Amino acid sequence: MTVLVGYVPSLLGEAALQAAIEQAKFRDEPVLVVNTSRGDAYVDPRFAQEPDLERVTRELTAAGVPHTVRQLMRGRDAAEEIMEIVEAGDVSLVVIGIRHRTPVGKLIMGSTTQEILLRVPCPVLAVKAPVTE
Repeated sequence: MTVLVGYVPSLLGEAALQAAIEQAKFRDEPVLVVNTSRGDAYVDPRFAQEPDLERVTRELTAAGVPHTVRQLMRGRDAAEEIMEIVEAGDVSLVVIGIRHRTPVGKLIMGSTTQEILLRVPCPVLAVKAPVTE
């Protein structure tokens, strides 16, 4: 079994990564870090750059957690990519970062988090970034 973490280079991504490390140690399982982009924009702040992925790898190595990093750009949204990996693999837990959105914002814009929570057949751990003042 594997702990899958949806990673973005932000405070939310860092919170999700730390929770995934804790869960992987608790469960004695490896971590699969997934970073995605549709590839339909010149700049996508959610698509991790090489220094971001190197730092993630260092953190996982320092924590003593076996890991794999997958970066996907196949024209699909993050929820679709995560769903496919969960269905194809042996994933015990999905860890994602969530941000505050109003109910109206969720209704109008939709939500990757909502899609993952509703469609993924395994447990999902949704974490919030620490509040910075």
